[in-house]
Amino acid sequence: MIELTRVEKRYERGASAFYTDQLTLGPGEIIGVLGDNGSGKTSLLKAIMGLGERSNGTVTVDGKPVQEQYARMAYITEEGSWLPGMSPAEYAEFLAGFYPRFDLEYYERLLKFFQLEPDRRIRSLSKGQRAKLDLAAGFAKQADYLIMDEPFFGMDRPTRTGFLSLMAAELTGEETLLVATHFVEDFANLFDRVLLLNGGRIRVDASVDALRQQGRTVEELMAEVSLGKWNKTFI
Repeated sequence: MIELTRVEKRYERGASAFYTDQLTLGPGEIIGVLGDNGSGKTSLLKAIMGLGERSNGTVTVDGKPVQEQYARMAYITEEGSWLPGMSPAEYAEFLAGFYPRFDLEYYERLLKFFQLEPDRRIRSLSKGQRAKLDLAAGFAKQADYLIMDEPFFGMDRPTRTGFLSLMAAELTGEETLLVATHFVEDFANLFDRVLLLNGGRIRVDASVDALRQQGRTVEELMAEVSLGKWNKTFI
């Protein structure tokens, strides 16, 4: 379980990039972190991962500071954590030294799925290929908590759909996934819950099942939040 209490991140000029009074993310949930550019999605994810200094507040993972739980967490972005001179194969060796559950066989299967050459230098890969590499590395860590910030950068829809099918088959149901993405339609059948952000605040925290029972879609709710017409009562 991830718990945030009075967490705030401010820009250098003093404006708030993100704030939440209280947020709890339970085990086994697949949660969409949605909103327009600049709404605070990345600030929220980085606060959870302990990246950059928070202005205020506390974040715990299963009751412990996030810094003590890094071996159980994966942060997946297009930026990656490799050295440019590495190859994907060398990157795997590097990660295996930090993540005891790193699954080399699964990693190699994902490289093959994404058509990434294991011995090619990472610095020669395109942005889209690097995003694919970070997805392969992140899921091969076999982490309990996967924090994903626009993980499908530079990928066409067939690749996204194919990977999501592969991902769904591998998940045990115990993992917690937070996914910030603009490709909402790709996750329509995977999200259990959505957090909709606007102006650095979580404006709606909704169960996807509850939305369906009301005959509403995530896309409709996003449009309302984007226009500042959110329902103050969380679903």
